[in-house]
Amino acid sequence: MEQINIGIVSLGLIGGSILKSLSFEKSYNLYAVTRNEDTINKAKKYTNNVFNDMTSLKCCDVIFVCSPMSKTIEILDKLENIVPKQTIVADVCSLKEFVMKKKRPYSFIGSHPMAGTEKSGFDASFSDLFQDVKWILTPSNDCSKTDISKLTDIISIMGAKTLKMDPISHDKAVALVSHMPMLISQALMKTVIEHPDVMKVASSGFRDMTRLAMSNVQMANDMIRMNSVNISSSLIELIEQTRTLLTDDAYIEEIKSLSEIRSKMYNSEGKNISN
Repeated sequence: MEQINIGIVSLGLIGGSILKSLSFEKSYNLYAVTRNEDTINKAKKYTNNVFNDMTSLKCCDVIFVCSPMSKTIEILDKLENIVPKQTIVADVCSLKEFVMKKKRPYSFIGSHPMAGTEKSGFDASFSDLFQDVKWILTPSNDCSKTDISKLTDIISIMGAKTLKMDPISHDKAVALVSHMPMLISQALMKTVIEHPDVMKVASSGFRDMTRLAMSNVQMANDMIRMNSVNISSSLIELIEQTRTLLTDDAYIEEIKSLSEIRSKMYNSEGKNISN
């Protein structure tokens, strides 16, 4: 059986979950890079090839760059002087247009797993994070079908289903379903803390609506700062839809319809099953 060398840069929630998920596949040799000494020791439970230097990835066939979004370009640039041109490199950023602007000497495939929690760090990672989730790919036009297929096979081993999108459409889509909801969660929290007495009566509805206010701080900042234009457009659309609901004489029929559509979006494990 052919052995595939897979590298992972940064072992936070996403990178750690990739490591833990792929550690069950015997045909993969896993290499990981992190600067955190504590994480290095913990990651050695899954592979002995854990280092603090990216040059250790020069033998890898496929590399997942899982660093914070604001650091990703720096990592991709460094890899240009480390890996050969046949290496497949994939990022996991929640924005795609900015990483696709530069042509790389290696085989670069933009990717984004639609998975995560409000928690962060290696300790929060787990092997089933990607089970039944959508994993978006934004390959460049000059990327070979063979390389896309090889990356898709690895992603499928983790339980995810790949979906191709162009970078601009992707960034608009995640503004609507990911970045804007996080901002609204934070704004709701910011509003309610101005009313301490109200906080005392907050229950499950408020709890569920503000879960994303606990998102990783670095990740949240990168999302808001780097996708602000698309988020602003999404907010305008949301306000208009809210206004329509407030003034709709057929409101009860509208909420029945919305409830029915929402009830069919996810399975019992909370995974999106929309086609």
